[in-house]
Amino acid sequence: MFAPPIAPINWENGRVALIDQTLLPLEVKKIYPETVEEMWSAIRRLQVRGAPAIGIAAAFGLYLAVRGAESKEDFYLQLERAAAYLATARPTAVNLFWALERVKAAAKAVPDLSLAQLKERVLSEALALQQEDEAMCLAIGRHGAPLLAGLTAVLTHCNAGTLATARYGTALAPVYYLAGQGKLLHVFADETRPLLQGARLTAWELKQVGIPVTLITDSMAAVVMQKKMVQAVIVGADRIAANGDVANKIGTYGLAILAHEHGLPFYVAAPSSTFDASLASGEEIPIEERGPEEITHFGNRRTAPEGIAVYNPAFDVTPARYITAIITEKGVLKPPYKESISNYLK
Repeated sequence: MFAPPIAPINWENGRVALIDQTLLPLEVKKIYPETVEEMWSAIRRLQVRGAPAIGIAAAFGLYLAVRGAESKEDFYLQLERAAAYLATARPTAVNLFWALERVKAAAKAVPDLSLAQLKERVLSEALALQQEDEAMCLAIGRHGAPLLAGLTAVLTHCNAGTLATARYGTALAPVYYLAGQGKLLHVFADETRPLLQGARLTAWELKQVGIPVTLITDSMAAVVMQKKMVQAVIVGADRIAANGDVANKIGTYGLAILAHEHGLPFYVAAPSSTFDASLASGEEIPIEERGPEEITHFGNRRTAPEGIAVYNPAFDVTPARYITAIITEKGVLKPPYKESISNYLK
């Protein structure tokens, strides 16, 4: 497998190390959250982002919260408080909530452990989540590669690469897998307004490893499809409902409609932690809305009138009918998604 050189989250010398993604592509700098509040801020401010990555970060955040506990009673109190607090950082990506619940369950599963052992168990579970996510992304790459093999170029949106996961990514995992076989697939990356994750992160990440990438504005996607410059669209996901509706970065829904119009396959790549079988459809997925300054300003410069009304949803929902296949660590899911997802999650 072709290995990207940088991972967004690491455990280094007893500290959580995050690549501050708000500084990319101009500066590669690590930050070291020391408290649960600092981890909450890192997630909220998008210093760490991407559905799988924020789940891993939140798991480490629980360890930061409990490592100073002075009794088992205090340990469980801090665990619950920290989990509830971290859950408020970002509402759409279900991986965040899944990771918090998993670590809590692991800590409560063996109540006879000593306080020191309980703390170590939380840390071990966070590390396990990181390792498992890397393995799942590898598997997504393996299962997705045959769908893209033989193509010359694909279009992707936002960043669903190694910066959004433990390593390898979801949507970019098949691209990395093919690169490992000597097959370099050209990637067209939407800039992804308003925060430019495609321009700042995806384009930077692929350029670092020599995978050919062309940056376009979001509004150029239709022309790129019309001119047959790409043969497929592949994106990640932040939450997938039981019927196959997918919440992903704002702009994904429009791309799915464009792909359908141009007869192109539209693939979603995501691990099992992104599925939320408790929601019947995408209409039930909570959509995060972010501050108006992300739209009224470009960098630090105001580009809109003072006092202008702003609507800034961070995600949209793509109906399952537009999705050709969902690539997971266990294989490729096809319509009807209600049945294939149900069988997949058993």
